[in-house]
Amino acid sequence: MDYEVVIGLEVHSQLLTESKMFCGCAASYQDSEPNTVVCPVCMGMPGVLPVINERSVEYVVRTGLALDCSIAGYTKFDRKNYPYPDLMKGYQISQYDQPIASNGCLVIDVDGDQRSIGVTRVHLEEDVAKLFHRTDPGGEGYSLLDMNRAGVSLMEVVSEPDMRSPEEARGYLTQMQTILRYINVSTANMEEGNFRCDANISIRPRGTDELGPKVEIKNMNSFRAVFRALEYEVERQNGAVREGERIVQETRGCDEATGTTFSQRIKEAENDYRYFPEPDLPPLLLDEAWVDGIRQTLPELPRAKAKRFIGQYGLSSYDTGLLTSSKAIADYFESVVEAGDVSREQTASFAKSVSNWILVELARLQNQAGVGIEELKISSRDFADLLKMIEDGTLSSSMAKTVFEDMFDSGRPPKDIADESGLAQISDVDSIRSAVDEAVSANPKPVTEYLEGKDTAIRFLVGQVMKITRGKANPQMANELLREKLESLK
Repeated sequence: MDYEVVIGLEVHSQLLTESKMFCGCAASYQDSEPNTVVCPVCMGMPGVLPVINERSVEYVVRTGLALDCSIAGYTKFDRKNYPYPDLMKGYQISQYDQPIASNGCLVIDVDGDQRSIGVTRVHLEEDVAKLFHRTDPGGEGYSLLDMNRAGVSLMEVVSEPDMRSPEEARGYLTQMQTILRYINVSTANMEEGNFRCDANISIRPRGTDELGPKVEIKNMNSFRAVFRALEYEVERQNGAVREGERIVQETRGCDEATGTTFSQRIKEAENDYRYFPEPDLPPLLLDEAWVDGIRQTLPELPRAKAKRFIGQYGLSSYDTGLLTSSKAIADYFESVVEAGDVSREQTASFAKSVSNWILVELARLQNQAGVGIEELKISSRDFADLLKMIEDGTLSSSMAKTVFEDMFDSGRPPKDIADESGLAQISDVDSIRSAVDEAVSANPKPVTEYLEGKDTAIRFLVGQVMKITRGKANPQMANELLREKLESLK
């Protein structure tokens, strides 16, 4: 029987707030000593009372709007009860049946096709502490608990089971990460642990609607890990069905080194968490005018920006995808184009040059130096001036690359660097004509060959002009003036 894969993702993203979700402790904890960014509230001491972080609620509304969700006018917090060492209270304050945002969608591109993935809900909760598993010299295992992360604002985005391949899951995650960064609610860095993903996967006979037993994969710390774990599960579950084995609903871990998954525990049902309304927090009433105010602050989102770049600048879909993958890169690109101040007829050509230099030369230097676009020393005006110097013949492409490297390191204007280094290209007709006359006089043999019909002889003579001018002559002008000189000798 032919089976299809059914995948849904749960994305957890820490929010960019200054303080934690329910207390005044700093939300930034990564560089702190263990168990130092804590207070009685986030440590789960008896008798303490949580207070809702308004900015966290705003960021979840912001995300919900970006994902085309409906925003609840009435929402509340619930207690999710489960015993685990990283949860000191024995329960997590989360949201259950009345989340802040619901019924949205995220459009992804996979192999040139668009797919709309449903977003079930976006809700708010507190993060848990962090466990570090160690082994002592005698081989005995033990665990250490760092409570700094406990209580940090954590947003969960739950998708519908609409994905049908690991490739679609990767596309969904990539697009989700881009959107969260565009709207500035999270750094969404998987390697730092503030953008985490649990994947639910099952298989079913193709053409049926009933979902099979669901397996949840946890502990994945990179896009590559998610992709490989899902690929492995597809093969494992298909193999189990072929062998007549029963697939059980369970939670599985991910071994990133091997790209495999392993059983951890039988999956809990929702009633195992014994959800009930959080008694220490009042319900939230979200004012419609307040929500509309947040909607007005949303930036142009990645897909809309990409569509505009293609229409306005005539860029390819591929280049546009790279430029709009980061809001900072997209904004820098547009600022350079605007700094060029070219006519409408020249905009597409100039924009293509800007795109090429950002995606090739700038990307190469950034990778070598480990520098982000926000740390760039090259101003938009200087970048545009460099491209204009290429366009008007002041710099050749090779000269421009040398100047660009200096600009990247120093932040100096291209004209200053070119003048100081003597890199400016000679485009003066009289200067190049003088070099042409000298090259023709000093090289009678290739001149004779050209006059006898060997057109390729002119390449040698162009090389001689470049040698006389120390590589500074405009090659195109040198070629044109040489032909003019040689034709006059016929």
